[in-house]
Amino acid sequence: MTDRRNGDPIDILLVEDNPGDVRLTQEAFRQASLANDLDVVRDGEAALDYLYQRGEYEDAPVPSLILLDLNLPKVGGMDVLETIKAEPELRRIPVVVLTGSDAEEDVVESYENYVNAYLTKPIEPDEFVDLVRSFENFWFQLVELPPTAGQ
Repeated sequence: MTDRRNGDPIDILLVEDNPGDVRLTQEAFRQASLANDLDVVRDGEAALDYLYQRGEYEDAPVPSLILLDLNLPKVGGMDVLETIKAEPELRRIPVVVLTGSDAEEDVVESYENYVNAYLTKPIEPDEFVDLVRSFENFWFQLVELPPTAGQ
């Protein structure tokens, strides 16, 4: 994925604890021929460290987009979302919930916490690739993303 305004790769943060879902997401991005910088963290605590550039993530880029699972160890995805949207330095980063839950209460709570989109992961790998292609077309061809810090 590249920024259509200047051709630069898009920095995407994937917050996902399931190794199979991480591999599937990476493969879907590869199959969809998306050129991007996809960083992965495995729990909510690491996501917050990444976003605040703490510890091992002190040189992490500010992501242009966050893909967030809700079911995470240490700090839950909803808590991560609430923190992002409460922080003036972080709230303009679009957050897309990409989760296995289609529970109405999760959808409602996510939007109440200002998520930009809520996507339920398909079970079938081919459907997942199709979802990523649709996602790529919308978020990186049609939507104007805000500049990240330092741009």
